[in-house]
Formats: sequence, structure tokens, C-alpha cells
Amino acid sequence: MTTRSVGLLFGGCSGEHEVSIASARAIAQAFSTSSNQAAYTLLPFYIQKNGQWCDGAIAQQVLASGQPLSLDQPTAPSARWLLPPTASAVDVWFPVLHGPNGEDGTVQGLLKLMQVPFVGSGILGSAIGMDKLAMKMVFAQAGLPQVKYKAVSRSQVWSNPCVYPKLCDELEAALDYPCFVKPANLGSSVGISKVRTRAQLEAALDSAASYDRRLIVEAGVVAREVECAVLGNDQPEASIVGEITYQSDFYDYETKYTEGKAGLLIPARLPESIATQIQTMAIQAFTAIDAAGLARVDFFYVEATGKVFINEINTMPGFTATSMYPQLWAASGITFPALVDRLVQLALDRHA
Repeated sequence: MTTRSVGLLFGGCSGEHEVSIASARAIAQAFSTSSNQAAYTLLPFYIQKNGQWCDGAIAQQVLASGQPLSLDQPTAPSARWLLPPTASAVDVWFPVLHGPNGEDGTVQGLLKLMQVPFVGSGILGSAIGMDKLAMKMVFAQAGLPQVKYKAVSRSQVWSNPCVYPKLCDELEAALDYPCFVKPANLGSSVGISKVRTRAQLEAALDSAASYDRRLIVEAGVVAREVECAVLGNDQPEASIVGEITYQSDFYDYETKYTEGKAGLLIPARLPESIATQIQTMAIQAFTAIDAAGLARVDFFYVEATGKVFINEINTMPGFTATSMYPQLWAASGITFPALVDRLVQLALDRHA
């Protein structure tokens, strides 16, 4: 039987470098099962935080240890993003990169230029899925209900003392408190703040503007946070629905990645009609942004009114064995090893 070479691409130039390594370790483990070993040869490629690609022993070392490579010396610009010669042996790429420079269309564009299949969304779906403002505009066009929000630019936040107070007045009038301030182009709750006062709003806007030139301010809502996984290309399927539970003020970065601070309830205890509505909306969102392969779609369920609001879509969700995406599919009848095999096959089908 002929085996295919799968290039596992991980690490990357973003604040989610360590999360990417954790996801890659879980995926590598799934490829080591007997059924996948017979079909695939895994070739790991590690992208350092400075953009340099590493293969072979170095990539294997990072996978084995779970620790990023320390940068003892600065890398020359000419060495950044130089592909190792072994990259030419890859039949299909599995880019498990999270955040900017990984799931925002940049690496997807590179892989497109290489004219090889790759797991996940293409340039358009990845870019829209990363940019919360573009995403919300597409969702609105698709008729998907959302909480109230306002777009803000860095230039408005870092403007003169006459303009800035007026901006804050407008945000308070439109959204009230509590509200959330977010950079438009960062994942995993990085740079997000929940605010309840004018002073907190000003501090949160300044903080978010340090991460991105485009910001979003959303109205707070008392709701349960539920998620649905999507798998497929032109005929995507939705998993059962899961729920995130936590004791912190909101689902921030520390809560998301600190063991024991958040729990996953699978399946979520929801009325059947609500679960079906969420699954339908998840597929609508997936199709609206032209996603492919996989995505996790997050929702707010306001139990008091029975309303469901779409929050966001993540085109390369966390992929550790304890992450919501693979767990939702495990509960829906697709094991982790079968899931990675299915994703590779979807990549090959889409390329063909």
C-alpha cells in the first residue's frame, strides 16, 4: 500500500505558539495509531517564533518535549520562511498554526503557491475567520443574529483629547455596560477585556489598540456559551453541541489554557430545538465565510429568552486531546485518529 507524506506544520509567529505545539503533539499521536501509520508518513515541520522553518531532528525534539526552541541567536532575514528541502516530499500539509501568521490566510497563501493540498480553509475563509469585524459583516449579510457591536480603529483611540471622550460617549450610549473590548485579529481571547466603567473602557481600548489597529466593542449578554464543530467541504456536517463552563468573570486566555479553570459539558443540556438551531447556524456560518475542512463555531444561548446569537467561528481550533473540537466529534462517533484521517482526505478531495 502506498503511503502519503503528511507535513505537520506547527509553532509559528504568533502569541499562540505554545498552543500550536500542544495541538501538534496530539495530532502526531493520532497519526501514530496502526491504521494511520499504514496510510501516512508524518513529516514534522516546526516554525520558530522568528519565522525560521526547522525539520528533522529539531522538529521532532520540539514535538517530543512540548517546549518551544530557545532562540540563542537572532536569525538573519534571509533565513526566515526558507523551506527545508524535505518540504518537497510532502504530499499534503496539515498546518496546525493558531493566530496571526498561521490561520489568517498568510500560510494558506504560501501553501496555495506551492500547489499542494492542505488541511483547512483557504485564503478567504481563513482571513475572514480571523478578522472579527469582517466575520461579523459576513454573518450579518448571511442573516445570522449577533449581539450589538461597534467597530473602532486605533486612530480613534489614540486620537486627540477632544475626539476620544466623544468616542467613549458613543460606545456607552450604544452598548452600555458591561461590554467587551477585543482586538479584531487575535485569537484565544488575547487582548480581550470585560469592562463595567468608563475608566475600564478607556484602559481596555488602549490595551486592545496596542495589539491591533482594528478593534471591536460588543455588548455584554447574560448567556450560556455553547460550541458546535463542523467537518466537511461543500457538504459540511455539524457535531453535537457542547458547552463551556467556568467560574471566572469571562472565558479569558488564562481560563482557557489553565487546567481546571474551565470545563466542557458534552453534550450540552439544551432543548432539542435549540441544539438543532445551533447546528444549522454553525453550517450557515461555515458556508458564509467559505470555510473548508474544519471549524468550531461559538454561540451565546440566552436561556431567559430562548434566543441564540452567533459569537465567532474558528477555522483552526485547538486540537489537543482535551480541546472542544476533537471531543465534540468523539462524542458524535468519530475518534481522534479517524478525525485526522478524515481531514487529510477532505484536503485531498478539495485540491482535486
